[in-house]
Amino acid sequence: QDVAATGRLSSSEPNLQNIPIRTEEGRRIRSAFRAGETGHVLLACDYSQIELRMMAHFCSDPTLTQAFMNNEDVHAAVAAQVYRVPLDEVSKEQRRSAKAINFGILYGQSPFGLAKVLGVDKSVAGEFIDAYFERFSGVRQFMLSTLQQARTDGFVATMSGRRRYLNGIRDFAKLNPNQQKTLLEPERMAVNTVIQGSAADLIKIAMLGVCKRLRDSDLKAKLLLQIHDELLFEVAQPDLERLREMVVAEMSQAARLSVPLVVDSKVGVTWADC
Repeated sequence: QDVAATGRLSSSEPNLQNIPIRTEEGRRIRSAFRAGETGHVLLACDYSQIELRMMAHFCSDPTLTQAFMNNEDVHAAVAAQVYRVPLDEVSKEQRRSAKAINFGILYGQSPFGLAKVLGVDKSVAGEFIDAYFERFSGVRQFMLSTLQQARTDGFVATMSGRRRYLNGIRDFAKLNPNQQKTLLEPERMAVNTVIQGSAADLIKIAMLGVCKRLRDSDLKAKLLLQIHDELLFEVAQPDLERLREMVVAEMSQAARLSVPLVVDSKVGVTWADC
């Protein structure tokens, strides 16, 4: 846990947090990872859209917060706002664009970078970003206040106080709107560390809670692996539902955010099944 600057856990030899999944070859690789004992299965529990929920928590933007409180598809909700259409009329293409904007904003993507992802002109991507910040002004304010604080203090901190020291943050009060649109590398790191680092804090808190509950229980189960926002367990089939209930409860209650923490779970004999 002393490798990734944001506080995420890292893994090497092998890098178990980077086993592919999106390709057919990746799924075949994951199918090689199996429950080790007869009668046991794997249980994967992961946070739903945790970094976007962290963003909503930190920025307190009412529109973004309400989307999570209403359990809406947040990418569709953002598309409805940016394109100014009713939620039930959002197209697949509009949702795809909104998803790229959501994650692009999290990682400080420039109009040029977003244009490349969406396959549109740079000016169109810039208009998307402008429309996003107009409708979700709390996100913009959070980013600016984070950067000003980083410039003043020389560091940013995660939810539980983990610091990352950074140099090279500009004085955003002296920049024009166009200059503010493209973040420099230390500025992207500053915003990303608060969000991603706090998500890393959260899963570690959840792991501690789960491990304590496991030690105090008679469940035939063990925590095998953490993959950023996901925990992977091996469990005897008869204990599966009790373990699932316990893990979801611990992960959901690991911290009190301004938006709900939602935990999804999948079961399988192999990791690919999950």
